[in-house]
Amino acid sequence: MAGEALVASASHGIGAAAFAAFSLLLLLGRRAHGQHRLLLAACLLTATWSAVTALHNYTVFGLDMAQVARVLETLRTTAWLVFLLLLLASSGLLPAKRLLAVVALLGTTQLATGELAPVAIVLADVAPQRSADPALIGMIASSLLLAVVGILLVEQLYRGTPPGERWGIKFACLALGTLFVYDFYLYSDALLFRRVQPDIWAARGLVDALCVPLLAITAGRNPGWKLGLALSRKIVLRSAGLVGCAVYLLAMAAGGWYLRSVGGAWGPVMQLICLCGAGLLLAGVLFSGAARARLRVFISKHFYQAHFDYRDEWRRFTQALSEGGPTPGERAIQAVAALVESPAGALWLRRDGAFEPAAIWNVPVQIATEPDGSAFCRLLQERQWIVEASHTPRHAEGPLPAWLHGIPGLWLVVPLMLHGQLFGFVALTGPRTPVALNWEVFDLLRLAGSQAASCLAHGELAERLAVARQFESFNRMTTFVVHDLKNLLSQHSLLLANAQRHKANPEFQEDMLATLAHSVHKMTAMLQRLSRGDHATHSAPHVLAEVLRRAIRGYEAAQPRPVLEIADETLLALVDGHRLERTVAHLLQNAVEATPPDGSIAVTLRRQDECAVIEVRDTGSGMTEAFMRERLFRPFETTKAAGMGIGVYESREYLRELGGRLDADSRPGGGSTFRIMLPLQAALERVPATA
Repeated sequence: MAGEALVASASHGIGAAAFAAFSLLLLLGRRAHGQHRLLLAACLLTATWSAVTALHNYTVFGLDMAQVARVLETLRTTAWLVFLLLLLASSGLLPAKRLLAVVALLGTTQLATGELAPVAIVLADVAPQRSADPALIGMIASSLLLAVVGILLVEQLYRGTPPGERWGIKFACLALGTLFVYDFYLYSDALLFRRVQPDIWAARGLVDALCVPLLAITAGRNPGWKLGLALSRKIVLRSAGLVGCAVYLLAMAAGGWYLRSVGGAWGPVMQLICLCGAGLLLAGVLFSGAARARLRVFISKHFYQAHFDYRDEWRRFTQALSEGGPTPGERAIQAVAALVESPAGALWLRRDGAFEPAAIWNVPVQIATEPDGSAFCRLLQERQWIVEASHTPRHAEGPLPAWLHGIPGLWLVVPLMLHGQLFGFVALTGPRTPVALNWEVFDLLRLAGSQAASCLAHGELAERLAVARQFESFNRMTTFVVHDLKNLLSQHSLLLANAQRHKANPEFQEDMLATLAHSVHKMTAMLQRLSRGDHATHSAPHVLAEVLRRAIRGYEAAQPRPVLEIADETLLALVDGHRLERTVAHLLQNAVEATPPDGSIAVTLRRQDECAVIEVRDTGSGMTEAFMRERLFRPFETTKAAGMGIGVYESREYLRELGGRLDADSRPGGGSTFRIMLPLQAALERVPATA
């Protein structure tokens, strides 16, 4: 026993010398920072405690050194905790006074239990007994709790430091973490076996001495101890929950140990029942939304100057609005309700001169409406008032609408403002835990309401745009049908105009019959497609020469009559035959209308590299360069009295779908040339092989 006492004294003596030397270096530095002074105080207390612990078997000036060491250990641990708290409070978000009060309470408890259980009792070389001194158990448990708090603070210090600044603090975290982790190991072993192991106690001084170089490195790297921390409320919440669970489990373990000690034969059974019940109760509390809400409100109220962590709240609010799942209205209710821990609500939006129910969340279906311009709506819009259901606002022109009281547990009505106008409002039920309503809560709810209104308005506009696009598709199809009918009508008008002069000509009669048959065929095919609702494009390999012959067949009676020139009869292209025929027919119709009877119209088909080229040339009036650049391919732009201005636009868009293009070349009085370029079928077949 004498040898173990000598080893313990030497170990703590080395620790005292190390911390005393470090304290001397700090004194020579002559820095006046608050953190520096507190670090110096903690090092001096640690050095003094180590020196007194080395003399714990002696009595100096009538004082029991073991009892003095117990008191100094509490002061030393408390000093390191206060040092960590001061570093954490340097961000301005952590009010140190309240946390210092908690540490002071723990230190006082430690001193009180230390008076009842001096170190001489703890280090007594006795075997574990069935019944231990309650004062001894209390002293060990309080020491263990202080070590746990220290570990949590070190973890917060490191995690809360920005990654770019951890270089200056990591060795201090490692040193202080070692101090508290070793204390945790020492006292958890003591709590388990109801005595402090002499070997663990003897090595404590040397372990503390190993931490001095790490503290010295940090003091050199970061002499001002300026960390610029921003402690996350989420981390504080989880840490507080972890501390609460640890305290709860320690209390339940102590209760189970007590039941086992006094329960006789029923002791082990009662201990197991107690531990199982405690575990179930803890699980129920951890999964309780109300318990988490109370803890969150308690931490925000007592540990932070600002009630909300706006960065985290805004991130969560935006994520709730944008994520999938429920309807946009229900997501908006949930996002606003989460700010004040409300579990349910309903949404009203302005539609057709009244505010109608748009969504509900955990409340009965609502059917009541509120007229736009009512006294209640004016209150929400003009003053942006957040109405509490428990009392009528002093600026209200009358009582609250009766239908609001039909919502069970109604608490708040939050306006949703958009561009200075009331877009809607959200009615929320009472929160899971009491929430103090102040200016900060109201401002956040107003801002969240405006953001929710923007998202809801965006959703409604997107829905209206989708409907408008459906009508646009239908109107576009109708326009194209009318355009085709107009072309057929123009062909028949030309036919009738020429019939007065050539009705006795047998060739004209044959051309007239061919034109009428072609028109009937086109109208029949169009009606069949409309009746089937088949407006999609069906592409297949087509012989381009045949498509051009069918297109020209409808203009055999026209004056001038188009002339077809085919250089290659074998050219194939992957097209919709009817649409390509309609495209060429439209170009022919424009050429016939722009060319005098004594002019000429030529349609040619030739091959150019891997493309087929179809040209429609006329000797008509032509077009100006400005017209071709600004108006030719723009929809609903036309120079014809009865024209619709979509033929050239439709033709170009269809050719682009095929991978081709439509070019125009013209000059006033010199005629026009429209050139269609299409990829050939053979070229299309070779693309996958070379890909």
